[in-house]
Amino acid sequence: MGAEKISLRALVDKWLAPTVSKPARVLRTGRMSSNRARYVCIEAQATSGPRALFLFRHGDGSWCVFPPTDARPAMCCVRASDR
Repeated sequence: MGAEKISLRALVDKWLAPTVSKPARVLRTGRMSSNRARYVCIEAQATSGPRALFLFRHGDGSWCVFPPTDARPAMCCVRASDR
């Protein structure tokens, strides 16, 4: 499943649907301690009350509602004839 690059503004509009009378606001920004990826917490008012959403910046520059995975160690092998 390929992920599209979607801007932060487009994701906020999609998930929180802010309006002129009920704008979205940034509550918190920072970096995750595990992989130093950026995150932002955005809040908007809804009829049922305030809604907040965390969005995470991935290595390719896209923003997503799920955090990026940590880089894991990988092994590979090279045949002696390939050297």
